[in-house]
Amino acid sequence: MTVSVPNKASGTPATRRHRLRAALAATLMCAAMAGCTGETFQKGYILPPGALEQIQIGASQDQVLIVMGTPSTVATLNGEVFYYISQRAERKVAFMQQTVIDQRVIAIYFDNNRQVTRLANYGLKDGKIFDFISRTTPTSGQEISYLQPLFKLLSAK
Repeated sequence: MTVSVPNKASGTPATRRHRLRAALAATLMCAAMAGCTGETFQKGYILPPGALEQIQIGASQDQVLIVMGTPSTVATLNGEVFYYISQRAERKVAFMQQTVIDQRVIAIYFDNNRQVTRLANYGLKDGKIFDFISRTTPTSGQEISYLQPLFKLLSAK
């Protein structure tokens, strides 16, 4: 006659089922939490790769529209200006508040003959409006008085 000794590591069938259910519950919880990880949101204009490099000084307004598409808004500052506005935000965990990580206003300036005179890629650097193309900060005049409300509006969202 052989005597069977229960394996203490595996336990009774009820204990094994309980452990299996606990492991399954933990796996499902991890999968659910993975769905709650961070997200990135792009709002407004999405700049096509290489688009700004295709716009040359002297290009026509029609060429700009073909490459860049319809601007977010248009202004008149000693000629016309096309503004392409975008914002990127992220959320670390689902259902939490979004945090703005980048705001951009691409400005394309035209003379009275509808030819490109200047390009600017405005963003915030150290809390101030900064042109990432010319590496300058606009300081006064019509241009800055038009850009400041745009960035305040973007920040309010």
